[in-house]
Amino acid sequence: MTGGPGRRTALYQVHLAAGAKMVPFAGWEMPVQYRGVLEEHRAVRTGVGLFDVSHMGELEVVGKRALDFVQYVTCNDASRLSPGRAQYSGLMTPRGTFVDDLLVHMLSPERYLLVVNAANKDKDYAYLCAQAPAFDEVEVYDRSADYSQLAVQGPLAEKVVQKLTAHPLGELKYYRFVETQVAGLPAILARTGYTGEDGFEIYVAWEKGPALWEALMEAGKEFDIRPCGLGARDTLRFEACMPLYGNDIDDTTTPFEAGLDWIVKLEKGPFLGRDALAHQKSAGVKRKLVGFEMVGKGIPRHGYPIFHGEEEVGVVTSGTMAPTLGKPLGLGYVPVALASPGSEIAVEIRGQKVPARVVETPFYRRAK
Repeated sequence: MTGGPGRRTALYQVHLAAGAKMVPFAGWEMPVQYRGVLEEHRAVRTGVGLFDVSHMGELEVVGKRALDFVQYVTCNDASRLSPGRAQYSGLMTPRGTFVDDLLVHMLSPERYLLVVNAANKDKDYAYLCAQAPAFDEVEVYDRSADYSQLAVQGPLAEKVVQKLTAHPLGELKYYRFVETQVAGLPAILARTGYTGEDGFEIYVAWEKGPALWEALMEAGKEFDIRPCGLGARDTLRFEACMPLYGNDIDDTTTPFEAGLDWIVKLEKGPFLGRDALAHQKSAGVKRKLVGFEMVGKGIPRHGYPIFHGEEEVGVVTSGTMAPTLGKPLGLGYVPVALASPGSEIAVEIRGQKVPARVVETPFYRRAK
């Protein structure tokens, strides 16, 4: 979270009035916390929290060959989608590494909404535009300035949102969405999220963000809804082992190395990076992203070296004291030989090699 003041979401003044601590993030001024990261984290795990994620990028692919285009630039199989369905995928380089990770929403056979990371939006848009000329009658539009996006997350999220929409949310399955009204506003209502809990991501017209926020906060009063910032969003996604671009994945890592094999569909036909990924799958990866817990005292942080004996073998990509689990945990890349649960490693923390142990992931999984 570096850099000077940036762009402001439509909700900027709302956040200030609520006492949010604002920080520059990916070119935006965003709330990092309101009443504290731990309190907001626990609210989402046990009740319901509300996030402003309007800084995310929304890119639209339109045209008769929209599916062919999406299939070519992403590694998952978009042909499995139908209107109202979404999928997690990767925007690929020819080397089989990540330009970005993203959500692909099929609005219609000739219209797809790609939701990308805030820090990568401009890069992703330029990358997609560079690929588009090879596909007749396909256009790519940056719609990011058109949307405010709010995320309602937690076990009580459905109860809050159902008060504001006539659509029966019990029928809306995970990774499904509907174009409907929420609080009387035209919206895309998706059962998706980045916290490891049930919840919804709601897209409305940019200028309607404050009205939707106030409606959700009012509807959530009886459930003790809490406004939540980027700090809790990060600790929540970390416990659920949802990768963060720039930390756990980037343009040097492949889905197979990151444990995201399930989003790679080699059988779907040609796509950017397919040959490299097919070769890697055949030859086997040399490193893998693993989860680990600290055995000795210390909290792992992004960038800390990982050792096996006296040899530096990897690096921590994400790490913190996990609020729900009450212990220091981390993610990092290590050689395949050390990737099995139980493998002993060490993390260098302030010049000391602190023992750690590879464990199963995700660290946290919500009860069904």
